[in-house]
Amino acid sequence: MAVHKAGRKAGRVVTAVAAAALIGAAASACGPDGGDGDNGRADKAGKSSSAAPESKAPESKAPKSKAPESEAPGAGGSDVPEAKAPPAAAGRLAKVPASVKGGVITIGDPKAAHTVKVYEDSRCPFCKKFEEGGARALVGPVADGKVRIEYTIASFLDNNLGGSGSVNAANALRASVEAGKFPQFHAAVFANQPEEESDDAYTPAFLLKIADKVDGLRGAAFDKAVTNGTYKKWVGQAMKAFTDDGIEGTPTVFIDGKKAAGNSLYEQVAFAKELKAAGIS
Repeated sequence: MAVHKAGRKAGRVVTAVAAAALIGAAASACGPDGGDGDNGRADKAGKSSSAAPESKAPESKAPKSKAPESEAPGAGGSDVPEAKAPPAAAGRLAKVPASVKGGVITIGDPKAAHTVKVYEDSRCPFCKKFEEGGARALVGPVADGKVRIEYTIASFLDNNLGGSGSVNAANALRASVEAGKFPQFHAAVFANQPEEESDDAYTPAFLLKIADKVDGLRGAAFDKAVTNGTYKKWVGQAMKAFTDDGIEGTPTVFIDGKKAAGNSLYEQVAFAKELKAAGIS
């Protein structure tokens, strides 16, 4: 099972991602050194270069990463790539409420009967696979008020690969809550994840380009928060919440407190079966 491992050199990322493509459904998550099993663990033969932190907890700031600044690379040049629109399904969640408590962003009816907890890092390719696969099965139940999703947005891949993309993206995602556009922007961020995990593409300028694809998101407050790293302390708080919960890999998903099987995360039909088993349809 291929997974992203802590302490590996960034140069091994391309090889790991290529191996994951060959392994297909067996590729489970971005996970830690020395783990085995599914959903954030793998045998040593399938190790990759990026991973959640090892046993030591991070400080209350995101590791080895600076908050986005107006002078960040790509913060205003013609080299900023064009952005893709979020998937149409994200529009179904446009009226779903979003809130923040501690390091967690919650979307959906606060009184929903079911809770799905999702742990992600915006630079993790397996998280993108989840968002484009199993997570699609959550759109209907969340829109219908049956489920609320609690997101813990980690940023450990900056520490493993260099750069500040995970921190920048987490900061922008937090800002999108204040703008009332988190579900759509969250979908758009993953839709625009770079092909190479080692590519530190989530600059403030690119995140603003992504935000252009979400109607009504851009504005003075949001733009300033993205450019200046307004929520850098929250990014560290979210990373601490990730570690304090004992999570070792992304994506990790719990349905009403039970960890979802790693091999169900990347296919909408398979994850829908997991939800149905928990009484969600």
